[in-house]
Amino acid sequence: LCARQRSPASRARLGSAPHVLPAGNRVTVVLGAQWGDEGKGKVVDLLSLDADLVCRCQGGNNAGHTVVVDTVEYNFHLLPSGVINHNATAFIGNGVVIHLPGLFEEAEKNLKKGPGESFSVSIWVFNFHQAVDGIQEHQRQQQGGKNLGTTKKGIGPAYASKASRTGLRICDLLADFNEFSKKFKVLAQQYKTSYPTLNIDTEAELEQLKIYAEKIRPLVKDGVYFMYQALHGPSKKILVEGANAALLDIDFGTYPFVTSSNCTVGGVCTGLGIPPHYIGKVYGVVKAYTTRVGVGTFPTEQNNEIGETLQTRGREFGVTTGRKRRCGWLDLVLVKYAHMINGFSALAVTKLDILDTFEEIKVGVEYHLDGKQIPYFPANQELLNKVTVKYKDLPGWRRSTEGARTFDDLPSEAQAYIRFIESYLGVPANPGILNLQSPVTLFPPLPPGGLINQILQLSPFTGWVSSITFSN
Repeated sequence: LCARQRSPASRARLGSAPHVLPAGNRVTVVLGAQWGDEGKGKVVDLLSLDADLVCRCQGGNNAGHTVVVDTVEYNFHLLPSGVINHNATAFIGNGVVIHLPGLFEEAEKNLKKGPGESFSVSIWVFNFHQAVDGIQEHQRQQQGGKNLGTTKKGIGPAYASKASRTGLRICDLLADFNEFSKKFKVLAQQYKTSYPTLNIDTEAELEQLKIYAEKIRPLVKDGVYFMYQALHGPSKKILVEGANAALLDIDFGTYPFVTSSNCTVGGVCTGLGIPPHYIGKVYGVVKAYTTRVGVGTFPTEQNNEIGETLQTRGREFGVTTGRKRRCGWLDLVLVKYAHMINGFSALAVTKLDILDTFEEIKVGVEYHLDGKQIPYFPANQELLNKVTVKYKDLPGWRRSTEGARTFDDLPSEAQAYIRFIESYLGVPANPGILNLQSPVTLFPPLPPGGLINQILQLSPFTGWVSSITFSN
C-alpha cells in the first residue's frame, strides 16, 4: 500500500475547497417506500408530463402499474408507465430483466387501446425462467411448507443466472449468432440437468431467437453512452421509475420474502450506469395505509373488519397476479427505515381518500420487542414477527376527499394526518402529489403509432437469455 503524503498547508487548502458538483442534468427518481403497490405509476405520470426521458432501472414484468388516460386503462409491467407521454423517450436499463415476448406483447396490447395504429408482431412464448420459477415455488412448498409468493415470471431464476455468470445478454444475441447458439445450448443443458422435467426444444427456440434478434436490433443502444449523453448534453428532464419497493429490496427488504433486485436508490446507479452525484430529487411514494401481497411478516396488518374495509374501498388486487392484497394501518417505522436507505427529498402520499370513512385512524409509530422499544427495523424475520406495534390514534375526517386537488382542499383532520407523517419522518409531503385517486386522467390520448415509436431504447447489457426469456 503506497500513500502520498501531503503537507499541512496542502491538506488545509483541500479541506477548505468548496465541493462543487459537476455540471449536467440530474435524474428525478420515484421509489416505493413500502411493499409495493403504492401508486408509483400515477406519480410517474404526473412528473413525466414534461419529461424528456423516462427510465426503468431494475426488476422485470413482475411489477405492475395501471394508468388511466381519457377513460382508457393501460397496464404496464416492463415498460415505464411514463411512455404515455408521447414527447418522452423511454429507456430500459441494464438492471432490468426482460422477457422479450412479454415486452412486445405489452406494447401491442396497450397500443390497441389507443386511437392510433396497432403494433403487431408474431411472438412465440416459451416460459423457461417462468417454468423454473414455478418448479422452485413448488419445491419450497413441499420441502418447507411455505413458498415465497413469487409472481412466477422468472425474475429470480433470471437474476440467478446473472449472478452465476451463466446468463446470456442481448449484446451476445446481437453479435455472432453461431457463438450465441453454442452458449445457449450449454445453458439449456444446464437447466435440463438441474430440472429434468423441463422440455426444451433448443433448435426451435434458437430459430425464434434469431427472429427476435432482428426485431430488437434497431432498438438497442449502448446504455452507458446513452445515459452519459443524456446527462451531459442539452438540458433534459430525466425521470427514473423504480419497480417494486424498498421493503422488497434483495438486500434491505424483508428477506427472504423479497424480489431479486435492488429496488432502492442504489439500484438506479447500477441499473442505468450513472454516477451517484447525478441523482437529483428522490420521491418516496407512500400509500396512506399499508398493503402487502403474498407471504411475509406484516406488523400492522389488520385481519378484521378494518382490513376488509381497506381492501374493498382501495380495490386492493395486484395488477400482475390479481392476488388480493393484505391490508393494515400505516407503518411509519417501516417508512422511516425506507427513508434511511433512500434519503427521500419529498413524499408522495397516495390513496388518502380510502381513509375517508374512518372515525379514528391508527398509525404505527414504535416497535417493541420483549417489552422494550427497538430503534431499528429488524432484519431477521423471526424477530420482526415478534414485535408489537405502538400506535398513535389520530381523528378521522368522515367526509370525502375525492375532489381535493390542493392541500388546502383537504379537511383539517386530513391535513393533520399528512403533517403528522411529515413530522415523524422529517420529510415534506409534496403538496402537488397528494391524494391521487383512481381513475385520474393525466395525459391526452396517444397519437397514431405513438407508443411503439418511442418506447424502447435498450441497453445491450440488458438481457440474460434463457430460451426465449430475456433477462438481465
